[in-house]
Amino acid sequence: MTAPAPARDQARTARRSLLVWLAACAVGGGLALLAAGRVWVTLGTAGGPAGAGAGSLTGNDLVAWLTPAALAALAAVLAVLATRGVARRATSVVVALLGAAVAAGAWDGTRGATIASAAAQHMTTAVTSSGHISLESRAWVWPVLTAAGGLVLAAAGVVAAILSVRWPGMSSRYERGAGREGTAGATRVKDADRAMWDAIDEGEDPTA
Repeated sequence: MTAPAPARDQARTARRSLLVWLAACAVGGGLALLAAGRVWVTLGTAGGPAGAGAGSLTGNDLVAWLTPAALAALAAVLAVLATRGVARRATSVVVALLGAAVAAGAWDGTRGATIASAAAQHMTTAVTSSGHISLESRAWVWPVLTAAGGLVLAAAGVVAAILSVRWPGMSSRYERGAGREGTAGATRVKDADRAMWDAIDEGEDPTA
């Protein structure tokens, strides 16, 4: 039986919004992962030769949980597809919280105290003993892009918490498949029973 046109239109709209949501999550998570691995800060030594570099720090050096938080958010995105009802909404909230954590981590990575702590942790003893570590340059584009990716994930989580009840999921597809298999099995059993009774009516032994 063909579904009514309004129902088909609603299902098509739900699938389209789900695909747009997935694309936004992929862009946000990918952007955060890419930018967190780039060099955010270049360091020098105040007591060393002019132009001598002490090293560089990536976003992950500055904030160790940036990449784990982004990966966890992407994993939660997949969990949204595999769940339904209250579990789906709860998972959507997790996506939003992890996205907010990525954005907050990007901001924290630009603070002077965070840079000084990471420099003391990652720079070698030989470098630190040659003079005081100084900040030579910052690549602001990477923390900004990391924060943008986190905000996209946070917004996507909020949207999913509101709209995900209308979206199809992997579980519903499997349930439809299981339902069809169960109906087909019941039909086969019914046909076998009918054939057995027909054989008895004709005087045959169905167990022979």
